[in-house]
Amino acid sequence: MGKKAATAFICQKCGHKSSKWLGRCPDCNEWNTMLEDLYDEESASGGSGMSKGVNSFTLANNKQNSKQSKPIPIGEVSAEIQSRFITGIGEFDRVVGGGLVPGSVVLIGGEPGIGKSTLLMELSVKLAKLDPGSIVFYVSGEESMSQLADRSKRLGLDEKNFYVFHESNWQTIVEHIKKLRPAFFILDSIQTTVSSEVMSASGTVSQIREVTYEVVNYAKANNMTSFIIGHVTKEGMIAGPKILEHMVDVVIYFEGDQYGHYRMLRVIKNRFGNVNEVGIFEMSEQGLQEVKNPSQYFLDLSLAKSYGRSLTTIIEGSRTLFVEIQALVIDNKYGNGRRTTQGIDNNRLAMLVAVIEKYLGINLGFYDIYINVVGGLKLISRDSDLSIMASILSSLRSHCVDSGTIFIGEVGLTGEVRSVPMMEMRLKEIEQMNYKRVVTARKAQEMHAGRNSIEMVGIASASDLQTILFSEE
Repeated sequence: MGKKAATAFICQKCGHKSSKWLGRCPDCNEWNTMLEDLYDEESASGGSGMSKGVNSFTLANNKQNSKQSKPIPIGEVSAEIQSRFITGIGEFDRVVGGGLVPGSVVLIGGEPGIGKSTLLMELSVKLAKLDPGSIVFYVSGEESMSQLADRSKRLGLDEKNFYVFHESNWQTIVEHIKKLRPAFFILDSIQTTVSSEVMSASGTVSQIREVTYEVVNYAKANNMTSFIIGHVTKEGMIAGPKILEHMVDVVIYFEGDQYGHYRMLRVIKNRFGNVNEVGIFEMSEQGLQEVKNPSQYFLDLSLAKSYGRSLTTIIEGSRTLFVEIQALVIDNKYGNGRRTTQGIDNNRLAMLVAVIEKYLGINLGFYDIYINVVGGLKLISRDSDLSIMASILSSLRSHCVDSGTIFIGEVGLTGEVRSVPMMEMRLKEIEQMNYKRVVTARKAQEMHAGRNSIEMVGIASASDLQTILFSEE
């Protein structure tokens, strides 16, 4: 007797199942995430909310583990030091913590056209060259064999132990994996792959969850290092249930403006290394090229001297990056000034504008303000607040900011300027780049005074910034 299929509405974020459509998921409170889906009615009657295939895998895995292990004191556990496989792509190795751990599962997400497939194909060939005795298996459910061959030819990639395959059914894929026994496996993408154990379309919560379980289970059991490519939503999050990120070992976002040249790898989860580490690449006709000195790269994009620009530093993982903040302030005769940002949170700009109006006594209601982070970078931390305010004031007064000055500091709602973490690391990089002046919080200036090569200017409040900027007028 065949399986019965039933219809339900399933949250694409958390997997909550409902018999009717809901505007807001009652479990995760996300809006517009309930989509209609087919599921196995027999497995659903068990009340677990998971597919039959996932349940059988979980039960079998738990049964096997219970036979092979028992609780022991932590002091008697031998800490195995796993050797890493260096890929030869320095920026990628930096992001994953110094190389790939055998048997690990890496999830890479990014917008369409950003270069995920290009990155993984170049990485595949690097792995094939460095370990000729091992097989690298690249499976795509989105591109045909001829398209994969054409992409490989454009990039000048041709290795005998690099295998490609076009397939979207996991049961068929795993049969070829068993025959080839690859050391490295790439699945492009998780949203296009389906399992015969689940009665729903590709890309649904149940399919993504089932296929991911199968990939992780096989990779761990056979020490097969695996990469899973994932699509992202319009909010910039990897499409599918959150459990997808919990199951894998490493989660990496591939970011950047697809119309620009630079790309950034940002790791947000890593069981084998640091998080928030970044790697910088440049998209060229030859594929992705590593950017060895990202600060110099972003500064090369800037103008030497003009209104509405200033420099700051941000910390990305273990490196310091120099970033240019640009501002354009123009008249708005209607009195409802527009606020537009590229690279920073619009709410953060609104707060800084309110601080300027309150503590500097400048009415910005009749001005449109546009903020841009050069190079397409996205700033999350608040250590660039001083630089944003300096750029706004520079554009408003048509006064150029000294190109040798770096602005570092967070601005609070009461107008106070606060010091930021890792100041010593920033100052060392500033010295190496031959910048001579740093405007920062007074506390940071007092702690790091005495550097002969850098003039430290400390300010206590946002109102002091105006004095510093326009003292030479």
